[in-house]
Amino acid sequence: MTDPQMTELPASVPVLPPWFARAMAPLPLAPLQPALALMLSRIGQAHPDLYDRLGEHTEKRFGIDPTDLPFAFVLEPKPRRPLARAVRELPAGLDASIRGPLSGLIGMAEGTLDGDALFFSRVLWIEGDVAAALALRNAVDDARIDFGRILLRDFGPLGDHVAQELRRRLRPQPSVGERPWN
Repeated sequence: MTDPQMTELPASVPVLPPWFARAMAPLPLAPLQPALALMLSRIGQAHPDLYDRLGEHTEKRFGIDPTDLPFAFVLEPKPRRPLARAVRELPAGLDASIRGPLSGLIGMAEGTLDGDALFFSRVLWIEGDVAAALALRNAVDDARIDFGRILLRDFGPLGDHVAQELRRRLRPQPSVGERPWN
Protein backbone atom coordinates (compact mmCIF):
# COMPACT_ATOMS: atom_id res chain seq x y z
CA MET A 1 0.00 0.00 0.00
CA THR A 2 1.35 3.43 -0.93
CA ASP A 3 1.58 6.15 1.67
CA PRO A 4 -0.63 9.08 0.59
CA GLN A 5 2.13 11.51 1.67
CA MET A 6 4.65 9.83 -0.63
CA THR A 7 5.25 11.30 -4.07
CA GLU A 8 6.04 8.86 -6.85
CA LEU A 9 7.17 11.29 -9.57
CA PRO A 10 10.96 10.94 -9.52
CA ALA A 11 11.37 12.50 -12.98
CA SER A 12 10.45 15.87 -11.46
CA VAL A 13 12.92 15.81 -8.56
CA PRO A 14 14.42 19.32 -8.42
CA VAL A 15 18.15 19.81 -8.75
CA LEU A 16 20.00 22.71 -7.19
CA PRO A 17 21.21 25.17 -9.84
CA PRO A 18 24.89 24.97 -10.87
CA TRP A 19 25.53 28.52 -9.60
CA PHE A 20 24.65 27.37 -6.08
CA ALA A 21 27.28 24.61 -6.13
CA ARG A 22 29.87 27.00 -7.61
CA ALA A 23 29.12 29.54 -4.88
CA MET A 24 29.54 26.91 -2.14
CA ALA A 25 32.65 25.24 -3.59
CA PRO A 26 35.26 27.57 -2.04
CA LEU A 27 33.68 27.48 1.42
CA PRO A 28 35.47 25.39 4.07
CA LEU A 29 33.84 22.17 5.23
CA ALA A 30 34.93 22.48 8.88
CA PRO A 31 31.82 24.49 9.92
CA LEU A 32 29.62 21.63 8.68
CA GLN A 33 31.18 19.11 11.08
CA PRO A 34 29.50 20.39 14.29
CA ALA A 35 26.15 20.58 12.48
CA LEU A 36 26.54 16.97 11.33
CA ALA A 37 27.44 15.83 14.86
CA LEU A 38 24.42 17.68 16.26
CA MET A 39 22.15 16.21 13.60
CA LEU A 40 23.33 12.63 14.33
CA SER A 41 22.87 13.18 18.05
CA ARG A 42 19.34 14.50 17.55
CA ILE A 43 18.45 11.73 15.11
CA GLY A 44 19.65 9.20 17.69
CA GLN A 45 17.50 10.84 20.37
CA ALA A 46 14.40 11.02 18.16
CA HIS A 47 14.84 7.55 16.65
CA PRO A 48 16.77 5.42 19.19
CA ASP A 49 16.26 2.15 17.29
CA LEU A 50 17.42 3.51 13.91
CA TYR A 51 20.98 2.25 14.11
CA ASP A 52 19.93 -1.12 15.55
CA ARG A 53 17.75 -1.64 12.46
CA LEU A 54 20.91 -1.81 10.34
CA GLY A 55 21.75 -5.16 11.93
CA GLU A 56 25.02 -6.55 10.54
CA HIS A 57 25.63 -3.32 8.60
CA THR A 58 26.17 -0.99 11.60
CA GLU A 59 29.95 -1.08 11.23
CA LYS A 60 29.91 -0.28 7.51
CA ARG A 61 31.03 3.02 6.00
CA PHE A 62 28.59 4.75 3.65
CA GLY A 63 29.13 7.56 1.20
CA ILE A 64 26.23 9.94 0.61
CA ASP A 65 26.91 12.07 -2.46
CA PRO A 66 24.47 14.88 -3.27
CA THR A 67 25.42 15.28 -6.93
CA ASP A 68 24.29 18.91 -7.03
CA LEU A 69 26.56 20.01 -4.14
CA PRO A 70 30.36 20.44 -4.14
CA PHE A 71 30.82 18.04 -1.22
CA ALA A 72 29.65 14.66 0.02
CA PHE A 73 29.25 12.88 3.35
CA VAL A 74 30.80 9.80 4.91
CA LEU A 75 28.49 8.09 7.40
CA GLU A 76 29.50 5.47 9.94
CA PRO A 77 26.24 4.49 11.69
CA LYS A 78 27.74 2.80 14.73
CA PRO A 79 24.96 2.54 17.36
CA ARG A 80 27.03 3.81 20.28
CA ARG A 81 28.91 6.49 18.39
CA PRO A 82 27.65 7.32 14.90
CA LEU A 83 29.93 9.54 12.86
CA ALA A 84 29.34 11.72 9.82
CA ARG A 85 31.72 14.06 8.12
CA ALA A 86 31.65 16.28 5.06
CA VAL A 87 34.31 15.60 2.42
CA ARG A 88 35.16 17.13 -0.95
CA GLU A 89 35.16 13.70 -2.61
CA LEU A 90 34.12 10.29 -1.38
CA PRO A 91 37.19 8.31 -0.33
CA ALA A 92 38.07 4.87 -1.64
CA GLY A 93 37.24 1.90 0.56
CA LEU A 94 33.64 2.75 1.40
CA ASP A 95 31.31 -0.21 1.78
CA ALA A 96 28.53 1.50 -0.19
CA SER A 97 27.74 4.85 -1.79
CA ILE A 98 24.41 6.45 -2.60
CA ARG A 99 24.44 9.27 -5.17
CA GLY A 100 21.77 11.62 -6.45
CA PRO A 101 20.33 15.12 -6.17
CA LEU A 102 19.99 16.53 -2.66
CA SER A 103 16.21 16.77 -2.93
CA GLY A 104 15.97 13.07 -3.87
CA LEU A 105 18.19 12.02 -0.98
CA ILE A 106 16.23 14.15 1.50
CA GLY A 107 12.86 13.10 0.06
CA MET A 108 13.79 9.44 0.40
CA ALA A 109 15.05 9.93 3.97
CA GLU A 110 11.96 11.89 5.00
CA GLY A 111 9.66 9.35 3.37
CA THR A 112 8.08 11.84 0.98
CA LEU A 113 9.61 10.17 -2.10
CA ASP A 114 9.51 6.49 -2.96
CA GLY A 115 13.07 5.21 -2.62
CA ASP A 116 12.43 2.26 -4.93
CA ALA A 117 11.09 4.55 -7.65
CA LEU A 118 14.12 6.82 -7.26
CA PHE A 119 16.52 3.88 -7.60
CA PHE A 120 14.74 2.18 -10.48
CA SER A 121 14.38 5.44 -12.40
CA ARG A 122 18.11 6.13 -11.84
CA VAL A 123 17.52 9.40 -10.01
CA LEU A 124 19.54 7.83 -7.19
CA TRP A 125 22.08 5.08 -7.61
CA ILE A 126 24.07 2.72 -5.42
CA GLU A 127 27.66 1.54 -5.71
CA GLY A 128 29.29 -1.14 -3.58
CA ASP A 129 27.48 -3.32 -1.07
CA VAL A 130 23.87 -3.06 -2.25
CA ALA A 131 22.54 -5.03 0.73
CA ALA A 132 24.16 -2.55 3.15
CA ALA A 133 22.83 0.44 1.18
CA LEU A 134 19.33 -1.05 1.15
CA ALA A 135 19.51 -1.73 4.90
CA LEU A 136 20.45 1.93 5.44
CA ARG A 137 17.71 3.12 3.11
CA ASN A 138 15.10 0.92 4.82
CA ALA A 139 16.14 2.03 8.30
CA VAL A 140 16.08 5.72 7.35
CA ASP A 141 12.87 5.35 5.32
CA ASP A 142 11.08 3.70 8.26
CA ALA A 143 12.22 6.48 10.61
CA ARG A 144 10.83 9.27 8.37
CA ILE A 145 13.45 11.73 9.60
CA ASP A 146 12.49 15.41 9.34
CA PHE A 147 15.92 16.96 8.80
CA GLY A 148 14.66 20.54 8.80
CA ARG A 149 12.90 20.15 12.12
CA ILE A 150 15.87 18.32 13.66
CA LEU A 151 18.43 20.93 12.61
CA LEU A 152 16.33 24.04 13.16
CA ARG A 153 14.27 23.12 16.23
CA ASP A 154 16.21 25.49 18.51
CA PHE A 155 14.94 28.44 16.46
CA GLY A 156 11.30 27.82 17.38
CA PRO A 157 8.66 29.13 14.95
CA LEU A 158 11.33 30.76 12.74
CA GLY A 159 13.09 27.41 12.40
CA ASP A 160 9.80 25.72 11.51
CA HIS A 161 9.14 28.40 8.88
CA VAL A 162 12.62 28.03 7.34
CA ALA A 163 12.31 24.22 7.31
CA GLN A 164 8.89 24.45 5.69
CA GLU A 165 10.16 26.87 3.01
CA LEU A 166 13.16 24.67 2.20
CA ARG A 167 10.89 21.63 1.98
CA ARG A 168 8.58 23.53 -0.38
CA ARG A 169 11.49 24.50 -2.62
CA LEU A 170 12.90 20.97 -2.68
CA ARG A 171 9.51 19.32 -3.29
CA PRO A 172 9.11 17.62 -6.66
CA GLN A 173 7.31 19.82 -9.14
CA PRO A 174 4.57 18.69 -11.55
CA SER A 175 6.37 20.22 -14.52
CA VAL A 176 9.91 19.02 -15.25
CA GLY A 177 10.83 22.34 -16.89
CA GLU A 178 9.90 24.46 -13.87
CA ARG A 179 12.27 24.59 -10.94
CA PRO A 180 11.62 26.39 -7.65
CA TRP A 181 15.09 27.96 -7.79
CA ASN A 182 14.43 30.05 -10.93
